[in-house]
Amino acid sequence: MTRTGSDAALLLRRLVLAVLTLGLLGVLADLIVLKHFEDSWQLVPLVLIGLSLGAIVWYLCGGGAASIRLLQLLMVFCVAAGALGVLLHYRGNLEFQLEIDASQHGWDLFRKVIHAKAPPALAPGAMAQLGLLGLAYAFRHPALGQVAASESSTLRGV
Repeated sequence: MTRTGSDAALLLRRLVLAVLTLGLLGVLADLIVLKHFEDSWQLVPLVLIGLSLGAIVWYLCGGGAASIRLLQLLMVFCVAAGALGVLLHYRGNLEFQLEIDASQHGWDLFRKVIHAKAPPALAPGAMAQLGLLGLAYAFRHPALGQVAASESSTLRGV
């Protein structure tokens, strides 16, 4: 890669990390304002965000490959938590709608469940998006270069 290309890649990687960090802080603030800590399931995104921010700080303080690997793991958990959160929000809204009118079914019920304001059924998808953004940041990260090279040489010997 040319010097200009590597400079552009470094700048892009830094911008992705900044967007990821701002996104994590924004979702964290939103969840705190909404008091999203009434039961243990609601703590999952708060804990994941806190750990993810910690991994980012660790990397910025010189954590190297281990901090990027931790961030990758946490981002996979964020994607899973986002999918699980959508399911939990959907189920909560579904139960509420059926309590209001048990005769509801089909497309009309689905529309009401998806459009419910509390809890917003698709809001946890933001966690999944942040997880994917974090995985994009860590993809072929330069800090993993030496680790990847040693893993590759070890695998060739197998």
